[in-house]
Amino acid sequence: MPKNLRRTGAVLLALSLLLAGAWSDARAEPGTAAEIAEMRPGPGRQQQVEVYSAAMDRIVRTAVLPAADPEKPSPVLYLLNGSSGGSDGNWIDRTDVAEFFAGKQVTVVVVLDGAGSYFTDWRADDPVLGKQRWGTFLTEELPPLIDAEFDGTGANAIAGVSMAGTSVFQLALAAPGFYRAIGSYSGCVRTSDPAGQTIVQAVVTTQRGTPANMWGPPSDPAWRANDPYLQADKLRGTAVYVATGTGIPGPKENLADAGDLPHLLYQLMFGAPLEVVANACTRQLRDRLLAANIAATFDLRPTGTHAWGYWQDDLHKSWPLFEEALR
Repeated sequence: MPKNLRRTGAVLLALSLLLAGAWSDARAEPGTAAEIAEMRPGPGRQQQVEVYSAAMDRIVRTAVLPAADPEKPSPVLYLLNGSSGGSDGNWIDRTDVAEFFAGKQVTVVVVLDGAGSYFTDWRADDPVLGKQRWGTFLTEELPPLIDAEFDGTGANAIAGVSMAGTSVFQLALAAPGFYRAIGSYSGCVRTSDPAGQTIVQAVVTTQRGTPANMWGPPSDPAWRANDPYLQADKLRGTAVYVATGTGIPGPKENLADAGDLPHLLYQLMFGAPLEVVANACTRQLRDRLLAANIAATFDLRPTGTHAWGYWQDDLHKSWPLFEEALR
């Protein structure tokens, strides 16, 4: 074989090996697009859906309750849990969502993750909580997958409790019009004033996260940019439902509704003061929206603590508003 031909062959062989190696390495990299990683039947009509988020490079667990008639298109209602992400109680195991929506033509998606995240895009990865890109996940990655798998109409609403009662406003502001309706139950929407920053920092640090990785130090403009109270004008056109109690023990402070003695004691010892704070925040938001002439429904209950029994009732009461917005 001529020397130059042998040399050319060797070069081509080397190039082919390099390309094969590069192709192999590329295939070994984490996925570049969000996708449903696994779906399996759960209790009743529940589907347990695990979704790979490319933005966070991780699997996110969800529980999906398909619409009454899965053969027909349906809007989607997303439900977010509080600061624990649902690990110590969530919409599925602490409320009647499965029964309440059983005959309704809406797909319900419960996100079982996001502890301490405020369901927002963090500016820096956190040593404990990892990469947090929840705004991207909940407006760009998850909804198209749910719509494709469960025949969605493209109409969405979202509701959340406690920490997530703030997040639903931030998500509505981050992607105007994407969520036609939002529900906030026992949340504290104001985040950039000293009291609001203290609450946010307490929520994040309780989950061992570093607040500065979310919006920077307290003086950073990102805190104000993510404060729905200050960005209220951008909520025009979104159907808004807000509910809170006062912290005064009410009809749900009993063993039957709490489930057991530890939960009841928690409601009375911790849930009561938490709801006092949520009530003050909610009244501030109500006054802000009234002054700006922005339509919203407020249910300021005369009693009630920071507890699932009340949030179940809040969801029931707010459903007609969601249903109308999702038509």
